Amino acid sequence: MLISDIVKILTDSGIAENEANIEVKLLIEHFAGFSAIDIIMGKKLTDEMLKPVIEKAKLRAETHQPIQYILGEADFMGEKFLVNSSVLIPRDETELLVRQAIEIINNNNFKLALDIGTGSGCIACMVARHTNCQVIGVDISSNALHTAFSNMERMNLFNKATFRKSDLFSKIREDETFDIIISNPPYIPPQMQKNIQKEVSFEPSSALYTKDNKGLEFYEKITKNAKQFLNPDGYLIFEIGMGQSSDVAQIMKNTGFRDIKVLKDLANIDRVIFGRN
Repeated sequence: MLISDIVKILTDSGIAENEANIEVKLLIEHFAGFSAIDIIMGKKLTDEMLKPVIEKAKLRAETHQPIQYILGEADFMGEKFLVNSSVLIPRDETELLVRQAIEIINNNNFKLALDIGTGSGCIACMVARHTNCQVIGVDISSNALHTAFSNMERMNLFNKATFRKSDLFSKIREDETFDIIISNPPYIPPQMQKNIQKEVSFEPSSALYTKDNKGLEFYEKITKNAKQFLNPDGYLIFEIGMGQSSDVAQIMKNTGFRDIKVLKDLANIDRVIFGRN
């Protein structure tokens, strides 16, 4: 079977051709150990090498399971993170959140950070790698925390990124305070679930959906309790969903945060909001 035939397996299932080409390259690299350069240089893929690639392409086409779950890893800020159905797949939009948090931390020489809803640990690990901060990542899911710990091990971030099972602040001690609290919380209203694309349905619903019809549930809960655990002049920074910036800004203002700023992503959508305690 030719590579073009494998691409066709995906495009016939409704996957866009440019996306299908990228995904087949990822499958070949992961399961056959061949890079794009190997193919360009004329190295030949044997039928035996292509067998798992074809199997996984068919799985992708039949189920529309995200390619990252099939590979068991996802690219994020130049690193490969282990992912599975217990954690969200890291997205490009979240890079904006992490890069802004890193800038704030380094500009203020912050030493302690809290990542709420850490999932795969991608936020906590990248902040720990690019700053002098010690980061605690918390999550309510034991399976997510296992994944986060595995990612921390792979990146050799022992004693820089640590993880703890906690429902938001429930297992944060009263005497623990932080210079910055970071969160990419669930922010999709439940009524949006019926319109979500098939691939997203494989991701953990508890990490995606809120119970309120505006998607503000976790912004309210986190902001309300954040001041207790933030040092003076500490920052609270969120990733936000489309159309939520003004509501989240108001929640933060009502709780006493100041110097509130909003950043747009590459699609010109308000994506990150932060303010100072």
